[in-house]
Amino acid sequence: MKNFVIAVSCMVAVLAFNSPALADSYPTKTITYQIPFNPGGQSDLEARRQQPLLEKDLGVKVVIQYKPGGGGSVGWANMVNKKPNGYFISGINIPHIVLQPLARGQAGYQTEQLEPIALFQATPIGLAVLKTSKFKNLRDLIGYAKKNPGAITCGGSGTWSGHHIAHLQFQKLAGIEMTYIPSKGAAPSVASFLGGHVQALWANSNDLFQHKDKIRVLGFGTEAPFPPMPDVLTFKSQGFNLLASIDRGAGAPPGTPTAIIKRLETAFLSIANDPKIKAKMLQDGFVPIAMDAAQSKAYIMEKVKEWAPVVKEFKK
Repeated sequence: MKNFVIAVSCMVAVLAFNSPALADSYPTKTITYQIPFNPGGQSDLEARRQQPLLEKDLGVKVVIQYKPGGGGSVGWANMVNKKPNGYFISGINIPHIVLQPLARGQAGYQTEQLEPIALFQATPIGLAVLKTSKFKNLRDLIGYAKKNPGAITCGGSGTWSGHHIAHLQFQKLAGIEMTYIPSKGAAPSVASFLGGHVQALWANSNDLFQHKDKIRVLGFGTEAPFPPMPDVLTFKSQGFNLLASIDRGAGAPPGTPTAIIKRLETAFLSIANDPKIKAKMLQDGFVPIAMDAAQSKAYIMEKVKEWAPVVKEFKK
C-alpha cells in the first residue's frame, strides 16, 4: 500500500510538472539565454535581435550569456547539466550538435539530450579568399593545392563543426589536402581571415555577404545560387557535390517539461514568422526558417542518421 501511494504521488507530481497550468505561470523570473560561441558571431547576432522581442512576449528579462569553446560543445555540455525548469536555454547549431558526439564520443553531451525548442535560421557555407588573393576561382585554388599539399591554410569556426566537415568533404571531392585552422566561433575566424592569418575561409553566408567588397567567394554549398550573392557559383555547378549549411535554433536541458517547451516555442516562432524579421534576415545574408519543437527534433534525428557514416569515414 505504501509503495502504491508513493507511485501515485510521483505520477501526480510528473503530471503537474507537465500540465498546462505550469505554462500559465511560467515564466516568473529572468531567463538565461546561452550562446556557446564568442560574441559577434551569427548565433549572437540573432540572439540579440530576439532578446527584446522575447522579453516582450514572455514578460521577463532575458540575459544573454556566452560559453565558447570546442565548437560549441563546452556550452552544450554546460546546458545538459542545468535544471530543466525553463530558466536556462541555449542556442543550438546543426550539424555541430550532431557531429561532435559522433566524432568525439566524449563531447560532454549527447545529441538526444538536447531538447529542441525551435529552429529559426540557416546560413549556407561558402569558401572565400581575399580580393587580393592569387586564387581567382576554385580551379586556381585546387590546382595550387594539388601541387602544394597542406600549404593552403583555411580558417573556420570550431572542429567537427559545419565548417570543419565541409573542409574535409571538399578535400576528398577535389582530391587535395589543405590545412584547417579552427577558431572559437565565426567572429574570430573572420577576423583572422581578414587580417591575413589564413589564406582561405570556410564561413557562413552572413559573414561572406557582409564582407563581399573585400573578399572573393569561390563557391557556396547550396543547390541553387545564394539569392543575396547570385553571381557566386555553387560547388555543385563546378562539379563538386558539396552541400553545406548551418541551421540555428534554441534548445533546453533534458527533461524540460513539455508545457515549458511549448511556451518558449510559441515565443521563438512568433519572432521567426514575423515578416519584418524574415525580410531583415534575408537583407543580412541569412535564410529564415521556422520549425517547431517536434519538427526540429525529427530533423535533428534525420541528421544523426545522415552524418553517422560520414563521420565514421573521416575518423579512419
